[in-house]
Formats: sequence, C-alpha cells, structure tokens
Amino acid sequence: MCGIAGFIDFNKKSSKKLLENMTNVLAHRGPDDCGYSFYETNTAQVGLGHRRLSILDLSSLGHQPMKFNDLEIIYNGEIYNFKEIRSELITLGFEFASDSDTEVIIKSFSCWGDTAVHKFNGMFALAIFDKKNATLKVFRDRAGVKPLYWGWDNDLFIFSSELKSFSEHTDYKKEINLNSLSVYLQYGYIPQPYSIFNNTHKLKAGHYLTIDLITKTINEQQYWNVLDYYNKPKLALSLNDAIEQTETLLTSSFLYRMVSDVPVGIFLSGGYDSSLTAAIIQHNSAQKVSTFTIGFKEKGFDEAPFAKKVANHIGSNHTEYYCTPKDALAIIPHLPNIYDEPFGDSSAIPTILVSQLAKKEVSVSLSADGGDEIFAGYNKYMLLQKYFNNFSKIPFRKEVSKVMKRVNPQHIPYFRNTGNFDTKYFKLANMLGANDTIKMLTYYSEHFTIGEVNKLLLKPTVALSTNFENSNVLINETDTINKMLATDYQTYMVDDILTKIDRATMSVSLEGREPLLDYRIIEFAAQLPSKLKLHNGIDKYILKEITHKYIPKELMDRPKMGFSVPIYTWFKEELNQMFKHYLNKDRLDKEGIFNANEIIKLRDKYLNGDQENIQRLWFILMFEMWYEKWMR
Repeated sequence: MCGIAGFIDFNKKSSKKLLENMTNVLAHRGPDDCGYSFYETNTAQVGLGHRRLSILDLSSLGHQPMKFNDLEIIYNGEIYNFKEIRSELITLGFEFASDSDTEVIIKSFSCWGDTAVHKFNGMFALAIFDKKNATLKVFRDRAGVKPLYWGWDNDLFIFSSELKSFSEHTDYKKEINLNSLSVYLQYGYIPQPYSIFNNTHKLKAGHYLTIDLITKTINEQQYWNVLDYYNKPKLALSLNDAIEQTETLLTSSFLYRMVSDVPVGIFLSGGYDSSLTAAIIQHNSAQKVSTFTIGFKEKGFDEAPFAKKVANHIGSNHTEYYCTPKDALAIIPHLPNIYDEPFGDSSAIPTILVSQLAKKEVSVSLSADGGDEIFAGYNKYMLLQKYFNNFSKIPFRKEVSKVMKRVNPQHIPYFRNTGNFDTKYFKLANMLGANDTIKMLTYYSEHFTIGEVNKLLLKPTVALSTNFENSNVLINETDTINKMLATDYQTYMVDDILTKIDRATMSVSLEGREPLLDYRIIEFAAQLPSKLKLHNGIDKYILKEITHKYIPKELMDRPKMGFSVPIYTWFKEELNQMFKHYLNKDRLDKEGIFNANEIIKLRDKYLNGDQENIQRLWFILMFEMWYEKWMR
C-alpha cells in the first residue's frame, strides 16, 4: 500500500520541490521509501511522486517510480494474481528483476496496452506516463477500494491518493463546491465523482483517464461496470449450487489476500462477514492467524464477547481492546486531517482504533466489507420492498404525496413535538410518491432532505446526478432487491465504507485489504436472483449457510449490530462544548456558508435533549472542523 501524487503543468510553473511536498504529505501511506520523477517536455512539466509501504518484495527493486522502455509507473495497491500474470509474460519473452507486482503491472501495460487492466485482480490506483505517445493515464480499481482524486483548472492537471496533496501545490485553488456540500449534508459523504472543491473530482471506480500532453485533452473511459452483471440473465442455479460456488470463490479470494512478505491480520467484529473470512483463512492456514477486535463497555454496541467466542472456536491468535471515551475523544481532533474531505460517518472512530491496535502486530489487515451490499445483509432491503409494495396499493398516492409536501408539519398537533418529525414527515411524503425502490432507497438514505439542506445553506445549490439514479441503467433487472444492492454497491459502499477503511488504516501505515470485494464474487453474485440471497426472509442467506459450516450457528445467530460508538452517551458534555464552539452564530456568520439561525435552532434542540439530532449535528460539526483545518 502506498500513496501517489503528481501533475501535468502546461503553464510550466511547477517544480520538483512542489512534487516532493505533494508526495511527502502522504508519508503516512508510505513510510518506507519515496521517489520522484520530474520532466520538462515541449508542452508541459510532468511530476510523478510515490510514497512506499513495503508489502511485496521489500528490497529496493520495488522502488517507484518504476520505468520500463518508454513507460513509467507510480502505483498504490496490490495485484493479488501478479504471479500468474508474470508467468504469462515470461512465456511471451519478458524478463523480471524483482518479485514485485509493480514490475508485473508496467510490463503488462507494455505488452497489452490499456486492456492489461482486465487481467488485474486487486485494488489499485495507478498512473502510467507514456513518454513516446505523450500521454498520462490514471486507473482506479473496479470496486473503488483505492482512492484517486484529480483536478483540472487553468492548464494544471493534478492528482493524488488524498486531497491534502493538492493544498501543497501553489497554483491549486481551494474553492468549496456548494453542490458537493449539499449532497454531503444529505448523505454524510460526497459521492463519486464529486469532491468538496471546485474543478476537483474523484476518479470513478472502474474508470481511467487519458491526458494528452500534445492536445491538452482529457478523456474518461469506463472499463468495468457492475451494472453489466446485474443486467445479465440470472443464473439457473439451485440454492445448494449457489452456496457451493460462492464458497469456492470466497476461499480463492481470501487466500489471495494472504499473499504478503509481511505479517497479515484480520479485523474480527464477531459478525457473519468477518467471522467467515477469519474462519476460512484459519481453516486453510497451518499457522494461527491474528485477529483484532475493539470492544465497548456499553451494551448494544459491544460485539467483542462474540468475536472472542468465534476466535476461540477457530483457534486464531486473538487480540481485543476495550475502547474508552478518552480513547475515542483523542481521535476526534484528528478526523479532519485523516479524512481531508468532510466525512460524517462516526464509525470512523472505532475503525481508526482497531487499525491502531492491529498495526502493533501486523502491516496488513483484512476487513470484511461488502458482504451486506453484495449478499443483501441490511434490513432496509426487505423493509423498503415492503413499503413500496404497500404504498403502491394506496389510491392516488402521488397526489397524496404532493399534498403532504404543501403542508407544514409544524401545524400537525402532537407529532410536531417528537424528535426530527419534520425530516420523517417529508421523507414519508417523498417515499410515498416514489416511482421505484431505488428512489425510495435514495430518500431513505438521506439524513437531511434536500428541502432542509436548502434552508441550512445561504446560497441555492443544484442537485447533483449520482449513482442513486440507477434504475434507468438497470434495463434488464426487474428484481427490486438486486436493484437496491447494485445502487448501494456504487454509492454507500464505495464512498462511505471504503473511504472510511482506507483513510483509517492508512493513517497508521496499515494496509487494508477487502477479500469480499474480489470482482469475481460480485460478478457471480450479481447474476443470482435475490431470492437466493434473501431466502425465506433470512438476509445474507448464502453467506450465513457457508459460515455455519465453519462456526456453529448458535455462536452466530443474533441480531445484527453496526460498528459504531455511543457518541451521545460518551461525549454528551464534550459534544455540548464542541457544538457551542463550532456552531455559534458569530463563527457561522463570518464563514458565510450556513444560515446561522437554522444551525443554532438545530443545535439548541439537541442541547435541550433532542438526541435524534445527534447524527445530523455530527455532519455539520465534521464540516466545521474540516473547514477550520483546511480553509482558514
């Protein structure tokens, strides 16, 4: 795992020193080595910077930037099947000096061109500079496990693993994109391809950009799309065959991700996904694998006892740590630096803590994200399908929805005094008028409705097109559950879950691997009818049945728990002070972004005991702390 940064400056106002600054601010992603290439061409300056976390081939032969013929590469990630690709290249006459996957990647591009990316099974963000053809190409992996930001303004193209690199370039302009801020307030994250700054983007998962140094043009292309597999005819498999084939794919994926020249561990929450991952890996390992768990003293949040039972059953070398409010509170001031874009998921706190715990013993840790989005593990899927079916039976429901939107919920007796009633009321009105379950999922996923966001912001914003608008693309998919799975895969999973785990692990120089996000798994699962995933009212049925082969059902069969912290219980007094400090009228008026009166109204409701506002206020707090770090 590494960090990459670079630029193409057609103004020729950059320098190697700027490149070094952009790269070295990513030292946490790669503390073991660094490298820089700086070129002057006829049309531009080209900078390629790399920070290395040594995982495969720890020698200097893995140093980057790496050159081969007219190509030069900087790369962040892992290609798990690099040995097979290397063998194929050897048969074609290529020779290798190292045991690194980087050398395999650059020679793959030399051999097969852009189509080489289809051979890679892994997580990656990489840049390839082709001196002969005067092009730079940047690629992002299929699922979007590895991040890559890029900006284009005033003849400066700039890119990096993290947004903080951009602040190091003197010609980069940090201007807040209010449309992105609006969508952040809605969902708690900024969805691809958007960024908090103007003229700045996330490279979309499964895409690559080509920048032509002669014509100064940028071309974006998609090389992989999960929707293509949801649109395929469904596989005619029995439930037992689906379970068997899934287990084979999981085992292959899990063992691929144990390939490393440094110690590897597993985050074990005690839930089905992480328990299955640990169980299969331990079953296929002659050595005890290392598992790590964060526990909490508060009931309803603590899965550590369950994780310990699983660890004892599979025989892993288990480490647990009980998080205290003091531990968590110490992390909060660092969140704006770790997540250098506004990010509202408070479970980042325990994710950083478990990363800190694992880093004491290993340099790589597996995290079992993606199971819920691929195999239907969230309760909301069944719930929204039920809502849609029931709402569809209501006569003139769209007309009723329009009438509800014209009614001020504060005029409704009794209910107006309940927590967040306005939000719930307008969510219901929107969902009642929804045309399909995807639109219902969109409304369900909002923390602030768009109407509430417009009240919070001083200036009007334009609604951004996101991957929540998937229903028109899923032309052959009539299965409503699968539609929601496909949408979550391209929204919540990549922009919330994967962002959270990447920045948390990398903040302590720990490589995080995602075994459930092997592209072969999602390509197969997307072609399964949802009745096999949600079977007889049991969510994530396939994964659960496989898990029970390795771990007794009685150890696993319990209500699902999210990985979160009791922020209201822990930080009531501390949050009160934070809200008073960051969400005060003078400060907000000076910024000129928010309607201070609306923020103060929301804040005071919380201070007067309305706990239901905590998550929404947390979003605003995270923005204000980010603003203080990066904009003042």
